Amino acid sequence: MESFTYISPIGLLQFDCSEGYINQIHFVEHETNTDHFDPVLKEQIEEQFDDYFAGRLQQFQLPLRPHGTDFQQKVWKQLKQIDYGTQTSYSELAISLGDKNLVRAVGGANSKNPLPIVIPCHRVVGANNKLVGYAGGLWRKKWLLRHEMEFRSIPGRLF
Repeated sequence: MESFTYISPIGLLQFDCSEGYINQIHFVEHETNTDHFDPVLKEQIEEQFDDYFAGRLQQFQLPLRPHGTDFQQKVWKQLKQIDYGTQTSYSELAISLGDKNLVRAVGGANSKNPLPIVIPCHRVVGANNKLVGYAGGLWRKKWLLRHEMEFRSIPGRLF
């Protein structure tokens, strides 16, 4: 496993990668940069995250290999379908997966998302559009949602 730390407007993001794929992204306090991080992948990450934070990129095109159960993978795939600058609720996500009773399971899978921002779990809000749960802290979730609302092409409501 190789690691690279990207300095973002919302703090340090550590990318853990293996075999040319990003496996995890963590919010960290200190930089960790291993000696043999793939320079091509590093350049892709830097370019796409620079563009995302500048409001020029709405969907990432990075090689991803998140590890999780089949159900988690299904939820994470559904998260990638949430449009930039919009929000959905846990119950709406459960319904889109075919069972409104999966709300808690969806919440659990969402909280285990190993690739925040790239797999946009920050776009999921609680009932009545309430900001709830984000591994990076609610202030980051709020920042990301506001950032995307500022740069989205279609006006909308923010939580």
